[in-house]
Amino acid sequence: MASPKRTNSSMSNYRLEKQIGFLLRKAHQRHRSIFSKSIGVKIATTQFAALASLFTDGPTSQNQLGRRTAMDSATITGVIDRLLQRGLVVTSASPDDDRLSIIDLTAEGRSLIEGLLPRGEEISASTLAPLTPEERETLVRLLGKISEF
Repeated sequence: MASPKRTNSSMSNYRLEKQIGFLLRKAHQRHRSIFSKSIGVKIATTQFAALASLFTDGPTSQNQLGRRTAMDSATITGVIDRLLQRGLVVTSASPDDDRLSIIDLTAEGRSLIEGLLPRGEEISASTLAPLTPEERETLVRLLGKISEF
């Protein structure tokens, strides 16, 4: 069956390759590819983000770690489970609320992320390499602006 002929002129101007969602997805795919090739160890971007947050911002609840790293509840649960299995994080009861578990780095997790953070900076630089320094600054600023809820 043939597609109906479009008569709405505003729809004829739609170009997928010009849409922000499409471009963000392509940029994200490029970044993940650079990350996978450059990080040097088997670690997911989400695991890296969780370890980096714990390293820079300190121990926290799983819920708060999910918020810090922009991961939903199911995703952060899976990330923490995998990091626990690898011995990179530990959980303990909160001193303020025994219903709350606190996530922290193990010595191995701390050592791993300390070694990976410089690579993370290199990966970001590689992702932004096609841009001028001014464009890099502008892109990061604008992405920060549109990612606020």
